[in-house]
Amino acid sequence: MGVKLEKVIEKMELKNLTPELDLASAEIQVPDINRPALQLAGFFDHFDSERVQIVGYVEYTYLETLSEERKEEVYAQLLSYGIPCIIFCRNLEPDEIFLKKANELNVPIFQTEKETSDFSAEIIRWLNVQLAPCISIHGVLVDVYGVGVLIMGESGIGKSEAALELIKRGHRLVTDDVVEIRKVSDDTLVGTAPDITRHFIELRGIGIVDVKTLFGVQSVKETQSIDLVINMEEWDKNKEYDRLGLKEEYTEFLGNKVVCHSIPIRPGRNLAIIVESASVNHRQKQMGYNAAEELYRRVQESLSK
Repeated sequence: MGVKLEKVIEKMELKNLTPELDLASAEIQVPDINRPALQLAGFFDHFDSERVQIVGYVEYTYLETLSEERKEEVYAQLLSYGIPCIIFCRNLEPDEIFLKKANELNVPIFQTEKETSDFSAEIIRWLNVQLAPCISIHGVLVDVYGVGVLIMGESGIGKSEAALELIKRGHRLVTDDVVEIRKVSDDTLVGTAPDITRHFIELRGIGIVDVKTLFGVQSVKETQSIDLVINMEEWDKNKEYDRLGLKEEYTEFLGNKVVCHSIPIRPGRNLAIIVESASVNHRQKQMGYNAAEELYRRVQESLSK
């Protein structure tokens, strides 16, 4: 599955220099870019033609040195490879021969005012997120003190109610019920909401609540990295629960491991405060302090005395 070229134009604020071409079905399948310097010089071995092609000042000034006959030859060869699109940076203007060949061979040409290196970094970062491997799971994703907390558990256990209490305490909702998880790197998972349910929470007995309308734009967030998983489960008196936290438990999404805590649910437990405490404790561990290890150290010192 690719990214619609029309979406790229809108996001990157590109000017379309070939408006005659139909872009409705055009897609980008690869998150990398290529600067076709060698190709413009006539070397096409190992040419990554499926990538977005970006023309900067160096390539542009080289093209200006070519004769019209040579331009005809180079442009025809370059544009015959089924390139998804070519983007000219720094408001550089392609010549008439280039635009004519692009229209003939159905290759969209765009223009941006941004510097070549800045634009390259921006489009690679954005395409990596859009084209990352993606799964959808049942859960709630909230931003608590900057920590992305994915709340999971059986349907009806109280995930949405916990999220609503967190929102009222000043934290931010990313998505309720369905979480789309993308693997943007071997270390990072990013969660988003499906377009249709964005900013909505379902509360049994009340119905659908629009969080953005009720609590304001500061209560919602579009995307969030997933740093911690809270798995809510019914209290089982016969089950042993971790009371120290010396060993981290993990769950896995798309091959990436995320710290996971299983929280037993019973009447009277304030889930929002538990999630807040777990988030702060997680941040503290990331900064090098582990309360369980400190307690263990104190016990060892006491026994040695």
